[in-house]
Amino acid sequence: MLDTYWWGHVERISPEAPVPVVLLDKRELRIGGAGNVALNLVSLGATTTIFSVIGEDDAGKALDSLMTEQGIDTSYIICSKTRRTTDKTRIISRNQQMMRLDAETTADLVATAEDALIDRIKEYIIKEKPAVIIFEDYNKGVLTSRVIAEVIAICSQHHVITAVDPKRKNFFSFKGVTIFKPNLKEVKDGLNLLVDDLDKDSLKQIHQLLKEQLGHDISFITLSEKGVYFQNDKIGAIIPSHLRNIADVSGAGDTVIAVAALLYATTGDVQLMAAVANIAGGLVCEEVGTAAINKEKLLHECKLLLS
Repeated sequence: MLDTYWWGHVERISPEAPVPVVLLDKRELRIGGAGNVALNLVSLGATTTIFSVIGEDDAGKALDSLMTEQGIDTSYIICSKTRRTTDKTRIISRNQQMMRLDAETTADLVATAEDALIDRIKEYIIKEKPAVIIFEDYNKGVLTSRVIAEVIAICSQHHVITAVDPKRKNFFSFKGVTIFKPNLKEVKDGLNLLVDDLDKDSLKQIHQLLKEQLGHDISFITLSEKGVYFQNDKIGAIIPSHLRNIADVSGAGDTVIAVAALLYATTGDVQLMAAVANIAGGLVCEEVGTAAINKEKLLHECKLLLS
């Protein structure tokens, strides 16, 4: 996704309608969506390739250029004449988001596009032998149930770790993944839960309910201001959040899945994965708009909080 920011200031209300008149000061383009996950991985020093289908439009060209400039390999991206690149335009004044305008295509990929995407991912896995593949789902039609199932099967065949940041539509399509990282609302919606307060025992039960349908290895559930919860067959815990001056939660989930997947792929330590990803998610919330984690700042915070 392309994130477009219009920064301005408000001095009056429009005479045409009861809305503020924003005087535009600057326009900024940023990498968003799954691209922001890739940006976080690059910021942490990982060699990163992105797979997606975008439109043959100005937004797509701008997005590809931004990712290439940041060192993200975009050579496997498919450009389609029939799809529109997702472009989210946010209008911001005094560090507050006043409006968001979305331009996008959300229909599922057609079969030929699915074929092309799966073939490119398989080619990459065989050639490059990656440590981990992250499925970043936004219900935009690229991650169809077929794409999900076939790519997970390919990863399993080639011993590639898989991590998932799911959405409601394909919530239970990610069968057999390594790390399943929903937020608490997504878990409640997916399992039709009505409870509000969840303790460690009830979260462990949620892990078991998820595992019955997914057969995954690790549940990693973000709990908003309450922190995160992780569970596998051996260990589980709630890790509380750390006090922060929250400016914007945009992109925090992108940072959490990126850090979690990279930490687990390099260490195999699920508790360390959860602890560091929890810190990283809080750090990026101190920035306005989607922002990649700063490696040095993250390391400094980990030394302070995890020692």
